[in-house]
Amino acid sequence: MPLDLTPLAATPRLLIQARLQPMQGHRFQPTGFPNLGAATYKAPDGADMLLVESAQSIANRLEAVCWDAVADDWVAPLKGLPVVKALDQKGTSLTNSVLEAHRLNSPYIANSDWFDTVKKEIGFNEKAARPIDMRGKVYPVLLKYDPNSLLHGIFLEKIAGVIRTPRALSGFVEAGDIVTASSGGVKNDRVDATGKSEGGGAAEGYGNVPFARDEFTAKTIIAYFNLDLAQIRAFGLGEAAEALLVALALFKVRKFLAEGLRLRTACDLDLVTLQVTRPEGYLIPELADLATALPGLIAAARSRFANPPVTIVTWKPKKPQNRKKVDDGTEGEEAGVQ
Repeated sequence: MPLDLTPLAATPRLLIQARLQPMQGHRFQPTGFPNLGAATYKAPDGADMLLVESAQSIANRLEAVCWDAVADDWVAPLKGLPVVKALDQKGTSLTNSVLEAHRLNSPYIANSDWFDTVKKEIGFNEKAARPIDMRGKVYPVLLKYDPNSLLHGIFLEKIAGVIRTPRALSGFVEAGDIVTASSGGVKNDRVDATGKSEGGGAAEGYGNVPFARDEFTAKTIIAYFNLDLAQIRAFGLGEAAEALLVALALFKVRKFLAEGLRLRTACDLDLVTLQVTRPEGYLIPELADLATALPGLIAAARSRFANPPVTIVTWKPKKPQNRKKVDDGTEGEEAGVQ
């Protein structure tokens, strides 16, 4: 079916919710946080809630389903989109702007000679007392080198602390009416269950080590997605770029729901229903239709891209800090560190 985005032209947001369920059984494992564990909370009506997947994690997963790790390239429908790849000093591939959490602001990209090109093209002048021209300079440069960052947001802190764009596409997964399913297990030592004969005990990995585990069951598990169409239009990049960004966002959501729902070993989910809550009545295009339309949309915006679209940069690691000598002639701690 031909891709029709005209129903979205007059609405500021596209709101999607997908009802999920465990692929097998009833239990699932949510994301955990250091010194916190699972993020549980109360809904306004008093229901026990659980954050299954955070906005940061969903952004990473939406990007990951677009990248072919074996070929080190975009998946087939997205080939031709700009991306910045970082190599080490020996020419070995390290990472790229799609997979890096900070995208173009990744230290593996920012610490390269090429990054000065970005500074110049966005018109940054640290001595100029004027605002950064986001619409005239920054957004076109992001489209040129890394349109993915226009959807998932960027903070060019390594250029100036005011160059930032919030996520145009965001999402999270939460569960409602949850119940804790506590269990546990034992890491068995087939040689010595006590670990005493080897010395060091459990701290060294010896002996039988019991552990506790908390999973959850829930009445509902829902993934929410928010595409800020007003923000995409406010980039001022023109109709071709806007259509590409919207289609790319929908492709990410569809592909994640089709292929990316194995969030963890004990959190393998399945799509039950998909619903658009705003604008009411809009139907998300099928994944196959989006995959068919995207090559043409990429071609229509190609004149705005870097040529070639893959920009190769070489990461320059910083030299180790000088270490001061102490009076006895031995090496001391780094300067300023106690």
